[in-house]
Amino acid sequence: MDTQGGRNIDPADQWVLDPETGDYRPRSDAGDAPAPTVPPQGGRRARREGERRPVPEPREGHRRNGTAKSRKAKRSKKRKALIWTAGTLGFVLLAGSTGAYLLYRHLDGNISTVDVGTAGSKNATSKDAVNILVIGTDSRIGLGGKYGDAGSVGHADTTILFHVAKDRSNATAMSIPRDMVTGIPDCPTKQKDGSSRTISGTPKATFSPRFNESLGQKGRDPGCTMRTVTKITGLPIDHFILVNFEAVKTLSTAVGGVPICLTHAIDDTDPNGQGSHLHLSRGPHTVQGEQALQFVRTRHSLKNGSDLDRIDLQKQFLGSMIRQMKSGDTLSDPRKLFKLANAATKSLTVDTGIGGVGKLTDLAKDLNRVDSEHITFTTFPVVDNPAEGKIHKTVVVDETRAPALFAAIKNDVSLTEVGKKPKAADAKLRGSKADPSQVRVVVYNGGGPPGAAQTTLQWLQNTKGVPHSTNGGNASGAKQDRTTLTYGPDQADQARALAAMMGLTASALHPGTKDLGSGSDMTLTLGRDYQGPGVPLTDPDKPPVDIPQSHADKNVCVG
Repeated sequence: MDTQGGRNIDPADQWVLDPETGDYRPRSDAGDAPAPTVPPQGGRRARREGERRPVPEPREGHRRNGTAKSRKAKRSKKRKALIWTAGTLGFVLLAGSTGAYLLYRHLDGNISTVDVGTAGSKNATSKDAVNILVIGTDSRIGLGGKYGDAGSVGHADTTILFHVAKDRSNATAMSIPRDMVTGIPDCPTKQKDGSSRTISGTPKATFSPRFNESLGQKGRDPGCTMRTVTKITGLPIDHFILVNFEAVKTLSTAVGGVPICLTHAIDDTDPNGQGSHLHLSRGPHTVQGEQALQFVRTRHSLKNGSDLDRIDLQKQFLGSMIRQMKSGDTLSDPRKLFKLANAATKSLTVDTGIGGVGKLTDLAKDLNRVDSEHITFTTFPVVDNPAEGKIHKTVVVDETRAPALFAAIKNDVSLTEVGKKPKAADAKLRGSKADPSQVRVVVYNGGGPPGAAQTTLQWLQNTKGVPHSTNGGNASGAKQDRTTLTYGPDQADQARALAAMMGLTASALHPGTKDLGSGSDMTLTLGRDYQGPGVPLTDPDKPPVDIPQSHADKNVCVG
């Protein structure tokens, strides 16, 4: 009993973990209680050579509680960890946990934040789907010029859009090529003095700007990269996590190395002496530290020597890192865990919505509900820039495949099965089809490309033989994501005919409950998913069939 404050102080409670050393020390708020002379035993270092002294015997109530907590900790050992990994690859940073790990709150001082204003969400967690932009910057600041220009502010060297479904059943990680030619929108940015400045956007041209210029160029901050991704994909971005080169070295070493596998040997030094200088033979390897950084930066010795080839290596490394962190013992050892978190957070910049260890821990616990079996890695669909001929230094958006992938992500469609069986063909598409000459439809543009209604009308009349089609102009109200065809029960055969011509999915067909009568028109409203007459649409409940993918729970050879 503490006679000064009337508190019951258990001897073991008089010790706290010192995050600087990983050892335990007497707590500073123990009042006038007798100073403890022996540190707690569990996983702590004794003060004499190799000596483990017994823990002071607690009261019965404390013993029961401590034992219960110990059992609970053992049961949850496999679930104690995770939160992101970083660098040019992208995820798993900050290992959060419970109990004594709350001492890691002092790590808040390591984390830098950027106020991106309306570019992202303000909340750390959400009951809805979550989109996080993980940006690996090529900034050399503070690295002593070892990797190039020591004064470089950095660009979006590697960017991954990490989408987590609303029900947390699946997640998709989409790598965005840095050399993709795209327009960059105007970007309001917060200045150090508290004022705001809008950085003018750059329209898309034949060879520029490249996506990586959405960060750093002209003073653009991560919010500019978030706005660029939203403009390209139509997907709102909630948060960003920005990390640098050092994070890859630190984290890969902390987990004891990351297993990788190569289909071909790598000798990455180009004729000018550039490149990552990585030398690895064909087959399996475990990389960490400097070698891990070389691995995720390698491209010159790969098949095409391109950023797309490097993305394949990074996806393998990232999936392996996730498996390693979930299966290893790093995150169950307080001292290893602290060193990992301390080094990792020094390489971390986030938006103010998740600015702090507590917020990041809450976010990680929420997102960690996704089984690694259902985390799928893919790449933003692109094609070689046709303006470059045979040079192929840049790429452009694949307007045929990209919309289907964006729609799948937006609709929480997993690129894996997630235990769900594909639906049978919808009855709305089965049955007789009217002759094209009998199809009556008015076409509205509700979100498609400019002039899409008129282009579609001409295609229907001149190519498909649908004379009873008219242009309704722009649809009223907000733009819609999906193309829809509304019709009456007596027009089902016309709807099936039009769907077959245009490649509409069953989900695009919306039958009414009232017959419209002879001579009435169906209503076709083109949405953001519409890419042109005859270009098939993708069912929002089914993943695209031609999108390359890999999975976090599988290790396959690449390169």
